[in-house]
Amino acid sequence: MTAYFRIAAMSIAGILLAIPVRAQELKVGDQAPDFTLPGTDGKTYSLSQLKGKHVILAWFPKAFTGG
Repeated sequence: MTAYFRIAAMSIAGILLAIPVRAQELKVGDQAPDFTLPGTDGKTYSLSQLKGKHVILAWFPKAFTGG
C-alpha cells in the first residue's frame, strides 16, 4: 500500500508542476518584470542588462514552422 501512495503522490506532484503559473496582469505604466530571452544572434539577453536603454520586442514564427 505504501508504494501505491508514493506513486500517487509523485503523479499528483508531477501534474501540479506541469500547471502553468498565471502571471499578474500588467497595466499601462507598470514596470516590466525582469525576463531573459534568446536573441536571433544566439546570445541571451535579460531586461535588467538593458536598463536605461530603449528595448523593442519583436517576435514571429521561425521559418517553415506553423507558428
